Amino acid sequence: MKISIITVCLNSKGYIEDCITSVLNQMYKNIEYIIIDGGSTDGTIDVIRKYETQRSIWVSEPDLGIYDAMNKGIMKSSGDIIGILNSDDMYANDNVIEQVVNSFLKTKADTCYGDLVYVDRCNINKTVRYWKSNNYKKNNFRRGWMPPHPTFFARRSVYERCGLFNMGFPLAADYELMLRVLYKYDVSTTYIPQCLVTMRTGGSSRPGPLNTFNNMIENYRAWKVNDLRTNPLTFLMKPLFKTIQYVKTKT
Repeated sequence: MKISIITVCLNSKGYIEDCITSVLNQMYKNIEYIIIDGGSTDGTIDVIRKYETQRSIWVSEPDLGIYDAMNKGIMKSSGDIIGILNSDDMYANDNVIEQVVNSFLKTKADTCYGDLVYVDRCNINKTVRYWKSNNYKKNNFRRGWMPPHPTFFARRSVYERCGLFNMGFPLAADYELMLRVLYKYDVSTTYIPQCLVTMRTGGSSRPGPLNTFNNMIENYRAWKVNDLRTNPLTFLMKPLFKTIQYVKTKT
């Protein structure tokens, strides 16, 4: 199976090298690596060029934001399976893609996901939180549950059937897409009970009262645009459910 990994970036010189090497060091070799840069001016392009290989495709041009860049990457990809890894994230070990492929082959599912670890932005050896996903239960979406998007892999046919990221959701297009795929269309999925991705804290989804509120509004709208009924009070409970889903880890 051919796997397409997509990384989108903009002025990510400080972190993108760790991301790139975590992909290129994977033991599974049938990987197509696509990097979509939004027109970086800080030296990010120099880092990308440093790791140019026959397995990699990259482009640098202005875009309409992170989800527009992800859509570009999906449309340029040719793999049987598609995964998205943010520029300041890394695969947890060199066997992640092999585990993902084995999961697809064994279960015949159309999507899969796993756990994610948050680490300190400046010290990746310092664990901040462990995001434990658990087995998929459809109704958990009504309690604010979602898989960690960087651990989410889908067959190409899923995007062809269900569509790409909705640009009307600048903060929560990943939530809207997974809600649409897993909840609305009942696409099959399987849980890999292991950490697949290491994520630096901060970044485009950094916490904060205003950001959290706007995210909750977008999550509610995601149900509305998909013609799904839900109680608006559900989204007031989402931060509590997310706290339960995250496991604090002492360092």
